[in-house]
Amino acid sequence: MANFGFSRLAVVAPYADHWREARSAVGAPDLLVAATEFATLAEAVAGCTLVVGTGSLAWRKPEQPVVPLPNLTPLVQRDLANGGRVALVFGPEKHGLTREDLSWCHLLIEIPTDTRQPSMNLGQAVAVCLYELAVRPTTAGAATQATNAVEDQTHAPTSGDLDLLASLVEEVMLAADYSPPAMRQANRYDMRLLLRRLALARPDTRRILGLFRRILWRLKRTNKAD
Repeated sequence: MANFGFSRLAVVAPYADHWREARSAVGAPDLLVAATEFATLAEAVAGCTLVVGTGSLAWRKPEQPVVPLPNLTPLVQRDLANGGRVALVFGPEKHGLTREDLSWCHLLIEIPTDTRQPSMNLGQAVAVCLYELAVRPTTAGAATQATNAVEDQTHAPTSGDLDLLASLVEEVMLAADYSPPAMRQANRYDMRLLLRRLALARPDTRRILGLFRRILWRLKRTNKAD
């Protein structure tokens, strides 16, 4: 991170023994000292308007838009220009991000690698991604391809806004007896993905929140009357 000028590090549920003993390279101790620790990924990305997942796609079917790494820079620059905040998420060394982890991501990036060895270790993957963001200029062609891959995120809601909406929708589903216990976890997962794929604008998110709050109020009132 220090090599390429990045300084904001968030760590999710780190293994305590390793985290306490972590040491930085020469010239970058402040990165670890200033790192923020979170219990969950949802908390770590709650303030972000664009969450980018990383990992090999060789053994998984992506459920989000996939953007080649060289095309990521214009997406990031556009989101930042609109006042957003971007998170680049990496998983543990052994198994990477889980399917559940990826449900908080708006898109996935793919690092071009040889098909005979698609996996990279964590340090190499971080270096390659940050190098691209730091030095690759935005070209018209790359910007066009990136814009076609992901809908416009102007005035996008934060991940926390989307989680609030998803929680409210789930509450409505429960009040309407739509979500049986056996399906609640799957419905919760699908709702996280759906809201991120919709690429809602922040005003639209507020309107939908108001709509579902009204529906929930009506359902609770009707249930009491019954």
